[in-house]
Amino acid sequence: MRGKTSVSRGQALAPAPEPRAPGPAATVLNLQRMSTEDGPGLRTTVFLKGCSLACAWCHNPEAMASRPQLVWYGSRCIGTRACITSCGEDALRLEGEEVVIDHRRCTACGDCVDRCASGALETLGIRWQLDALVAEVAKDRSYFAAYGGGVTVSGGEPALHAPFVEPFLRRCRTLGLHTAIDTCGMCSAAALERLTAACDLVLYDLKEIDGEAHAHFTGSSNERILANLRELAGRMRGGSRPSELWIRTPLVPGATLAERNLRGIGAFIAEHVGDVVTRWELCAFNNLAVDKYERLGMVWDHAATPLLTDRELACATEIARGSGVDPSIVFATGSTRAAAPSAASVDVQRGRSNGSAH
Repeated sequence: MRGKTSVSRGQALAPAPEPRAPGPAATVLNLQRMSTEDGPGLRTTVFLKGCSLACAWCHNPEAMASRPQLVWYGSRCIGTRACITSCGEDALRLEGEEVVIDHRRCTACGDCVDRCASGALETLGIRWQLDALVAEVAKDRSYFAAYGGGVTVSGGEPALHAPFVEPFLRRCRTLGLHTAIDTCGMCSAAALERLTAACDLVLYDLKEIDGEAHAHFTGSSNERILANLRELAGRMRGGSRPSELWIRTPLVPGATLAERNLRGIGAFIAEHVGDVVTRWELCAFNNLAVDKYERLGMVWDHAATPLLTDRELACATEIARGSGVDPSIVFATGSTRAAAPSAASVDVQRGRSNGSAH
């Protein structure tokens, strides 16, 4: 009979084929479309969870931990308490009108999220399979083509997910998409080489040039970060990817916003990587993360730190352009506040940094 296989008595059946193993997967925090801050043009940025640093000023604290996390939005809550009764880990409790999450007990299983009728509870971090994520970002090809954009993988730290990110980048490039990663450089040399060979642009963070100060502010020395950057520049000189390298420095009052630091980073760029760096971006401090820290039950050391003034950002830019690099590669980005000159402005000019490790 057609469609059937005849098997004689005593004949062993061929083993059934094993189910195809799922491809690589990663925990994605967010897909941000129409981004203008993560490389050239309009971009779709894939934010992954899990970081190798713990920067005191981090404005994405939800990206630090690699595991999914539960958060509660009070403005959405209608007070049914269904979430509390559904939690098998006893990780939720009501204090007044607020739902308090015990993040030590919460497993982010999602049961309470499913029971919440108003969307007040949300799980940060969704597992994405490689094929699905490639298909999702490919939907944006029309505006990439129109506005010169592409796909950027950020985090967290992309290099912590190298087995996923490398094939993701290669698949995107096969589709003709411009690819970039935003890395802090705190990773193995092998992981970084694996990713940079698969992308067009690397956005490389140089936060603090002094090793002790870097450890104080981020939890780790910058020795590996600087070594990885030198090796990356060497590969680029040999003709390997990426085709372009940008340096990014956050300007944080009381931390990285110091003449000593800017001149030191500029000197390093000029001596070791200046021939391959096409942009040094000074990123003004962003103070909009207060609510994020509160929802995660975390204390933010920079909760009261204001935005830079126009004058502070201009002063930092002037210092960077006079640090030994090609002045034309230095750009300042981010929001500022219009205010009279402050003590912090003077500190930038004089090379001090209030509250630093020095």
